[in-house]
Amino acid sequence: MAEKITVNVPHKLTRETAKDRIESGFSKVQEQIAGKSVEIQQNWQGDNLLFSAGAMGQKITGKLTVFDDKVLIEVDLPWILAKLSGGIQDKLKKGTQLLLDKK
Repeated sequence: MAEKITVNVPHKLTRETAKDRIESGFSKVQEQIAGKSVEIQQNWQGDNLLFSAGAMGQKITGKLTVFDDKVLIEVDLPWILAKLSGGIQDKLKKGTQLLLDKK
């Protein structure tokens, strides 16, 4: 059974700048894992980034929504990864905050 985790990351950027930084971060992740049997897909629909990643028979799907003052991340984890969801929530929040704070 899948489990949904939700993370809110506040920011003080314009919505467009926040989206640009997130898109740049996703591109870097894709470059880093290229050729490592991990498939990442992303699709922007307005202020929503729909994404999925799959490896070793496990698939993560989610949606990232950019608001004027925060980024809301919703991720559906397979049950096996849900056991680690506390650590994943922290990493998502810290990683997204770093992307948004970079200068």
